[in-house]
Amino acid sequence: MDLRLWLAFFLTALGLICPVSAQTQVATPVPTAIDSKLVFDAAGPEQRKSLGNVYLIACPTEKGTELGTGFLIKGDIVVTNAHVTATCNETNLVGVSTSSEQIHFSLVIKDQDRDLALLVPAKPISGGFNLATTDSVTPGTQVSTWGYPFYYNGISPLLSVGYVSGYRVVSAGGKNVKHLVINGAINHGNSGGALLPAGRTDVIGVVVATYHFYPPEVKQIIDALSNQANGFQVGRVRQPDGTQKSISEAQLTSMVLEEFYEKTQVMIGEAIAVSELKNMIKDHAQELPKTPSTGKLPH
Repeated sequence: MDLRLWLAFFLTALGLICPVSAQTQVATPVPTAIDSKLVFDAAGPEQRKSLGNVYLIACPTEKGTELGTGFLIKGDIVVTNAHVTATCNETNLVGVSTSSEQIHFSLVIKDQDRDLALLVPAKPISGGFNLATTDSVTPGTQVSTWGYPFYYNGISPLLSVGYVSGYRVVSAGGKNVKHLVINGAINHGNSGGALLPAGRTDVIGVVVATYHFYPPEVKQIIDALSNQANGFQVGRVRQPDGTQKSISEAQLTSMVLEEFYEKTQVMIGEAIAVSELKNMIKDHAQELPKTPSTGKLPH
């Protein structure tokens, strides 16, 4: 089979493109319901507290709905990664709780250097995790996170378990950002989840990345192909508004490579240290709501 036909067949089977002769189909909307009953039943009393603080974060973009994880902390703030919020802001970013409550936000604050975002709910939410007093835990410490890896099944957060392997510093925008390195299954969709010591509910980090063993040039090539709209046209891509856009052979190739690039699983992940989250909260103290009972910022 000709390579371009194979690629078109592959992406059509995944539902990512429509054949040229196909009729317009509406893209999958932002999720509105989550079925967590079986997980709640099996989790036990302490883990059930964790699940109630976990949110699916959805950001509609030109390429479809970007999905990730977020979590509530004491002080009525939802935390996630800046890259999960993508181009969204308070007008279109949506959170969905494990009880299928859809929440909207009155304020979205992003720190691209730390890759953190603070989301202020439009209506107060009860509960929330506490932030740990330290993120300098001993390597070998077992940790876990609840999240939505690959939006698996699309119905419930899943538990991922691993160990702290070490630490590293990431330089971005003139800042040195502390990361915890995790030996565990951290995948696309886990981004923004709370990293918790095993058996505890105090946050020591914010899940941010799966280790990519590909060299940086691979991502640059994929992005370059994605921008080549001219050339042989092989199909049309469904847009979030239900319309379709023509796709070139180069862009189709980019879509396939992007699937492999984002979903290659390696048992090494990272989390932004909770001390970085605390520093971001201090940096934006004047913008954030105070805790009603204490009049103080979350801690």
